[in-house]
Order: sequence, then C-alpha cells, then structure tokens
Amino acid sequence: MPGGARDSHETPEQTAVRESSEEAGLSAERLEVRATVVTAEVCGVDDTHWTYTTVVADAGELLDTVPNRESAELRWVAENEVADLPLHPGFAASWQRLRTAPATVPLARCDERRQRLPRTIQIEAGVFLWCTPGDADQAPSPLGRRISSLL
Repeated sequence: MPGGARDSHETPEQTAVRESSEEAGLSAERLEVRATVVTAEVCGVDDTHWTYTTVVADAGELLDTVPNRESAELRWVAENEVADLPLHPGFAASWQRLRTAPATVPLARCDERRQRLPRTIQIEAGVFLWCTPGDADQAPSPLGRRISSLL
C-alpha cells in the first residue's frame, strides 16, 4: 500500500495520489478518490496532532505499476488477501472496517449510471460497497435501492 507523510500544503487526498505516483508509478489522472477516513489520531508533545488517514480510490482498469527505490514489492492482490500481508500497523488496525462489501445495482442497459460502475461507494462514514451493474430485472442487493440513489 503506498503511503507517506503529508506535506504542509497538501490535503490527505493530494498526499495519497502523490505517494501512489512516487511509490508505485500510478498516474494521478487515472485515480478517482472516493473517500477519506481518519482511522487513528495521536496527540503528541507541544500541541502537535498526528492522524493516520486512509484515502480510498478507484481506477477504471487495472493499472500497471512501476517499482522504484521506495517499493519493496508491487503487485495487485484480492481484497480478501490484504490482511495476510505485512501491513503498516496503523493500516492493519483499520483494515477490517475499510473493507468493501459487494453490491449489485440493477440498471437498464441504457441507464447512464452504468458508465460510473464498477466503483466504490461510501454509504456512511467508513462503510464502503464495491458496486457493480446488474440487469434491470435482476434482484437488487439488500442496499441496491439506496445505492442507486447515490450514483
């Protein structure tokens, strides 16, 4: 997982996109930031405040990675394999709550919202769904109607 310190002039989203480019060669133009979640906060000395922030982003396709001196290993893994990797402790502690649940949204073939799927949707603070389009006559996922209104 790319990550790193935020420069004083950056937002967490800008930091995540920059670090993804620096550490994995991912193009900022091909990433769509979906959400930012503060998963840990630490009060330091002299009124300093530190947060561990996770930025959730999607790409329209599987992107090629480019290793560099900051990259120990680069590869795409299935979401259900992430917890088995040697993760940064802050990310490991928050991983379970950041995971997505699958959801199918029934949409007609001509529905323009199909063009925005698949994608991650945050349905409430820190709760994410991986949404894929289904046929209009297909039964929706339990949250399908709610998701449809968020597209």
